[in-house]
Amino acid sequence: MKKGIEVSIAASIAAKLARVEAIAAYPITPQTHIVEHLAEIVANGELDAVYINVESEHSAMSACCGSSATGARTFTSTSAQGLELMHEILFIASGMRFPIVMATVNRALSSPLSIWGDHSDVMAARDTGWIMLFCENGQEVVDMIIMAFRIAEDRGVLLPVMVNLDGFSLSHVIEPIELPSQMMVDKFLPPYSPLYTLHPNKPVTMGAYAMPELYTEAKYAQEMAIINSKEIIKNVMDEFGKQFGRQYKPVETYNTENADFVFVALGSIGENIKTAIDELKGEGKNAGLVQLRLFRPFPSEELFSVLKDKKRVAVIERVMPAGAPNGPLFQEISSVMCTNSLLMHMENYIVGLGGRDVLPESFIDIFNGTACEKSTVPIRDKNFKVIGVRG
Repeated sequence: MKKGIEVSIAASIAAKLARVEAIAAYPITPQTHIVEHLAEIVANGELDAVYINVESEHSAMSACCGSSATGARTFTSTSAQGLELMHEILFIASGMRFPIVMATVNRALSSPLSIWGDHSDVMAARDTGWIMLFCENGQEVVDMIIMAFRIAEDRGVLLPVMVNLDGFSLSHVIEPIELPSQMMVDKFLPPYSPLYTLHPNKPVTMGAYAMPELYTEAKYAQEMAIINSKEIIKNVMDEFGKQFGRQYKPVETYNTENADFVFVALGSIGENIKTAIDELKGEGKNAGLVQLRLFRPFPSEELFSVLKDKKRVAVIERVMPAGAPNGPLFQEISSVMCTNSLLMHMENYIVGLGGRDVLPESFIDIFNGTACEKSTVPIRDKNFKVIGVRG
C-alpha cells in the first residue's frame, strides 16, 4: 500500500530496510533529512547500526571505507560541496572495491552559493569509479537504494554505488510511495558476506602501494569490473521487478516508439518533459523521452539501440560545462554515435541551474524549434544553448 511520505525520509527507511550496519553522517543541505531520520531510527533501537558522527564529508567517506573494510554494510549521504570534499576518498572507495552505498542529493556547487538542485556535484565526480544511478521520483529512490546494495555487494561487482536524487525538487516533496516489507527486502537482499575483512586475529593489507609495474593492471581490473557490472545491474533490476512488481532498465523510454524527436535527460526533470510530451500529443505532435537510470557504467548499447532511428535528439542537462564544447551527457552520447559511425542532428540545452524552475513550455519550445529565438542564449564557440538567461 502506498502512503504519502517525504522522499528523504523514504530514503532513510530504505537504508533501514537494507539493514545497514554502519552509517557515517555529516549533514549538508539538502541531504540533511536523510541522516537526521536515520539518527532517530538508530537512537530508537529500530536499527542495529553504528551511527558515526564526523566533522566533515572527507571524514564521512573515510569512515565509510573503514567500516566497509571490516565487512559492515555501509551507507551515507551527501550533497554538493560535501561530495566534492569527499572527492579524494571516492577514488579510494572504488579502487579498494568497497560496496558502499551513498544517496547523493544533487545540488549546485558554489560559488555563488546555492543550496538548490542541479547536477554540478555529481558530474564533477562522474569518473571516480562509482556506479551511478539516477532517480525520477520517490519510489525509484527507495527501490534504487535497496537494489544498490544488492549490486554493490555482488562478488562480480564489489564497487560503491551512488544513488542520485535531485535536491528539493525531489528530496523534499511528499509523494505516494510503496515501502516494501522487511520480509520482502530480506528475501531480496541477503546479509553482506565479504571476501576479506580487517580483523585483528587475521591481519591483511588493504590499499597497498603499487609500483608502476602493477598500477596499470590494477586500474585495468577495476575498469573491467565496472564495465562488466552492467549485466549484473540488469539482472538485479529484472529480479527486483519479478519480486516487487516494479521493473527498471538502465535506459527507460516514454513515447519513443513512433517519435522521430526525442529528449534525453537525467533525474526528476523527466516528469516535466513527460508533461510537455503529453501536451504535444494533444496537438497531434509526437515527441519521446529517453531517461538514463544508469550513468556509470554508461549504457552505450542500450542508448544506441533507442536512438539509432531518431532524426533529432535534444540532450537536456543541469550542469554548466566550464570550458567544454558541450555538456557531459551530450559528449557521452555523441561519443557513442561516432563510435557506431552514426551521424544525427543533436542539440544540447542547459537548464535549471541552481534550482531554476524549468516549465514544460520550455521543452515544447525546444520541440518546435523556437527555443533558440525565444528563450535560449548560445555561447560563442560552444554548441550548447542555455535556457532562461535574462538579458
